[in-house]
Amino acid sequence: MTRHDVHGLVLTGANEIAAAHYEAAVAELQCYRGDPVAEADAAIAQCPDFTMAHALRAWLHLLGTEPDGLPVARAALEASEHLPATDRERGHLAAIRHLVGGRWHDAGRVMEDVTVAYPRDALGLLVGHQIDFFTGHSRMLRDRIARALPHWDESMPGYHSVLGMHAFGLEENGDYARAEAAGRKGVELEPRDGWSQHAVAHVLEMQSRQSDGIAWMRSNDGWAGDSFFQVHNWWHLALYHLELGDFAAVLALFDDQMARGESGVVMDMVDASAMLWRLHLRNVDVGDRWDTLANGWAPMATTSAYAFNDVHAMMAFIGAGQRDLARTVIDAQRKAIEGPGDNAMFVGEVGLAVGQALLSFGDGDYAKAVGLLRHVRSFAHRFGGSHAQRDIIDLTLIEAAIRSGDVRLASALAVERANRRHESPLSELLVSRASALSAAA
Repeated sequence: MTRHDVHGLVLTGANEIAAAHYEAAVAELQCYRGDPVAEADAAIAQCPDFTMAHALRAWLHLLGTEPDGLPVARAALEASEHLPATDRERGHLAAIRHLVGGRWHDAGRVMEDVTVAYPRDALGLLVGHQIDFFTGHSRMLRDRIARALPHWDESMPGYHSVLGMHAFGLEENGDYARAEAAGRKGVELEPRDGWSQHAVAHVLEMQSRQSDGIAWMRSNDGWAGDSFFQVHNWWHLALYHLELGDFAAVLALFDDQMARGESGVVMDMVDASAMLWRLHLRNVDVGDRWDTLANGWAPMATTSAYAFNDVHAMMAFIGAGQRDLARTVIDAQRKAIEGPGDNAMFVGEVGLAVGQALLSFGDGDYAKAVGLLRHVRSFAHRFGGSHAQRDIIDLTLIEAAIRSGDVRLASALAVERANRRHESPLSELLVSRASALSAAA
């Protein structure tokens, strides 16, 4: 008997029990919580020939950008290659094959075709959306989901997830009012949906609505608990406090909720690095927090599997005073440029320059850091992340310009940021500092 998922799509090789495990995994993934890997493994144990269970297992180990996830994903792909599959399922496997080979853009294009043909493929929409995020493809973050929206409605399981993804895509394209409405609706439908919660957090960050942001994150704790995305949402809450200059609150959130990088999870360590570096730019003493974080990054110093991660490892090594490890990352990046896959482009176009700029900043060569960052900041989206995350490039550039004594550039950059984020207390502070530098010149 052919099994179908809750949206009528064939699940080749599944029985009723295995299909239930698969559906539970997808539902958990749509909320970014629970243990979808365990559910996928249970589905495979029940039905070893369940094609989409193997595909799901591969996706789950690829989208965390963990170096150790690649062999697991490759094994899942190999286990599914000989299995019967529908066109949709073969599309997933083809995209996984691309991503295992480091071909992020090809994987995204294959999943685009899958969800054009099957717009109710909940897993297809989610993994495509994540690929768009990791490749910095802001237009597709919005449009991939917008194409599918007419095929969904509030009565369907997982509709909250579609709304949350569309909300984030709208936010990354500056459509803040619609983004906020869609994200809030997603949370209303499913309070545990960490991605919808996060989409609204991005809107409030980009609009410099710090008080609203703190209230939004504190009013609903459904996104925390067993969420494997909670560190990033705690990071958003800490960002609001950082903008307000409440460093004690930031450090308390870092210590209590962000685990100081001790989880060893790459995405958690990215958030930890990004927060400590922002504090570093504000001359806040963070004690030994850098040391713990640098230890977490150390095993990946020679890898350069994903340029965005390299940059955040660099921050930790520089903050901890481990210049040798920072140089190791630069060497690994140079090798990556010569290697296969899209990371060669991510590193070559953006990642290496940012890494070198951070190293120069750490060495006190602020003028060199300015030159490197000015070159790449207008197309830094090409190595992934969100506008909120990549703001660290502009913040480092402005600080480097101030510290280098480049009066005119520092003033221009500070005014530019204040124009873009005109309600930001930090923007006001940077303008004030640049003005003081000009007056002293």
